[in-house]
Amino acid sequence: MADGLPPIILWFRRDLRLADHPALDAAVRAGRPVLPVFILDDQVQGLGAAPKWRLGLGLETFDRTLRAQGSRLILRQGAPLSVLRDLIAETGARAVYWSRAYDPAGIERDTQVKAALTGQGVQARSFPGHLLFEPWDVTTKTGQPFRVFTPMWRAVQGRDVPAPASAPATIPAPPDWPLSETLASWKLDRDMQRGATILRPFVKAGEAAAQDRLDQFLHRVDQYETGRDMLSEDATSDLSEYLSLGEIGPRTIWHLAQEAPGAEPYLRQLAWREFAYQLMYNWPHLLTDNWKQDWDNFPWQTDPNGAHVTAWRQARTGVPLVDAGLRQMYVTGRMHNRARMVVASYLTKHLMTHWRIGMEWFADCLTDWDPAANAMGWQWVAGSGPDAASFFRIFNPESQRQKFDPQSTYLQRWIAEDQRDPPETALAYFDAIPRSWAMRPTDAYPRPIVDLSDGRKRALASYETVKTPVRN
Repeated sequence: MADGLPPIILWFRRDLRLADHPALDAAVRAGRPVLPVFILDDQVQGLGAAPKWRLGLGLETFDRTLRAQGSRLILRQGAPLSVLRDLIAETGARAVYWSRAYDPAGIERDTQVKAALTGQGVQARSFPGHLLFEPWDVTTKTGQPFRVFTPMWRAVQGRDVPAPASAPATIPAPPDWPLSETLASWKLDRDMQRGATILRPFVKAGEAAAQDRLDQFLHRVDQYETGRDMLSEDATSDLSEYLSLGEIGPRTIWHLAQEAPGAEPYLRQLAWREFAYQLMYNWPHLLTDNWKQDWDNFPWQTDPNGAHVTAWRQARTGVPLVDAGLRQMYVTGRMHNRARMVVASYLTKHLMTHWRIGMEWFADCLTDWDPAANAMGWQWVAGSGPDAASFFRIFNPESQRQKFDPQSTYLQRWIAEDQRDPPETALAYFDAIPRSWAMRPTDAYPRPIVDLSDGRKRALASYETVKTPVRN
């Protein structure tokens, strides 16, 4: 850069916010110009259609937020180390800061970048911010990572969580800005095709929207414990997509929720997210292989294009609650958590299909996709993950519907077939899906592809071969 102190490059990833941002706070406090940068690398390119599209909305909103502060987001594409070295050469920066990643690919990338930059005399610092607790700081009394959630929850329940820093009043800008690519040229919405138009009304991107959603939720957080499983009620926080992209920090949620009466059941769920990251960090194979390796010989069906998997993917299983959950995902980019468990259980147990097929489909379709939560959720339901009752936890979609959607309000909201005057939400599904599926709302609703009782019996018989004691 021209005259003055050398800038700090602040490499943004899944932390698109100003408040509760330790790396940004440290960069501003250093008293030097700050260069916010986002890099379109292979890991970003590898995202599924919906999360990549949602990232684009987040980046667009975050750039506007930065510009209101007199800053801006520099966009570059390429291998991170190469991009950062180019920026260092162009700007004279002598430091690069970023928020830590905890997935194996992210750790490998960041380790290599830090070593290379340090070797050339550039300060490279990583900061916390994506989690409440660093994974290596939460262990059993013997120093081992937790394998079971409840003991971990007891261990962290009373721990001090640092107060989140406020957003900086100003972000020091350099006298000259390096060139930036345009977000439009990246075409992050390419794979969504016509689905982007359907999902767009259901997405409010950015830090301000996340804070508004949190404020609304905290006014009724005392209803969370009893209402969170009711499929037609607005009783959950709906903060998952904001947490996924770091548009709100977990410490902000934790501290504000602590002040709200009746918030402990929700805080427990926030800790469940931490548990997913604990597992992913300590057992990286969680993302690709059975967490319980005893399950490696389980007789999963592994054809991703089989008739039953195709019917499940198209939300035409003939099981209303399963189909309704999937259709909600295609229209909104999200799915109610109770429906997610039923949808996943049906695929892995009634259809005996490998959890990885479902996990990869969710990774393509969910705007709130999170690597740790998605992998742990699928393995927990399938039985190969950290569920102590995995052999018997086979959700019956019909009894689940009777309990959590007794008036069929959720079903009617998302399934158009056989309704005389279906709502727009149900009809939107047919506009969101690929035309090649050749489905219309006037089609007859299908008969069940598998008898629920027979599917349950088959799953239980298969599980007898892999019973494994749970270790703490």
